[in-house]
Amino acid sequence: MSYLRASNIDAARPAPAILKLLVVRLRQARPEVRIIFRGDSGFCRWKMLRWCERHGVDYLVGLAKNSRLLALAAEAMQSAEAQFESTQEKQRLFGWLDYAAGTWDRARRVIAKAEHSAQGANPRFVVTSLHGEAQALYDAIYCARGEMEPSGAR
Repeated sequence: MSYLRASNIDAARPAPAILKLLVVRLRQARPEVRIIFRGDSGFCRWKMLRWCERHGVDYLVGLAKNSRLLALAAEAMQSAEAQFESTQEKQRLFGWLDYAAGTWDRARRVIAKAEHSAQGANPRFVVTSLHGEAQALYDAIYCARGEMEPSGAR
């Protein structure tokens, strides 16, 4: 769905209203379908996460790195770096964190990816309502978000 807006307006501002519209229409057409909202960190707003929770919409949303998240993931990042130094092969470790940004209404579950390669550290964070194995959720569901268009689509 496209949305035209002025350049001085936050790109995520209309997202909750658009998500609500899409969810209502999808549920009218296919009430049995499980809906999962996936988005990058530009859409990580606690009001949007809370709306999803209240309306039975699961989510995986990127979370921008910050000093607190990096501190929570420091041990895993050090392990990934040590394993890389030992093997000289890219290392990816996954785990769970409980985290609440200062603006959020409560703590939420966050997948932490501690990655280290020849290019250095590459930590990533994804907030989610889903349960399961962290790497499987990250690789199979979150990272798949960019693969929804048919091949050849522009």
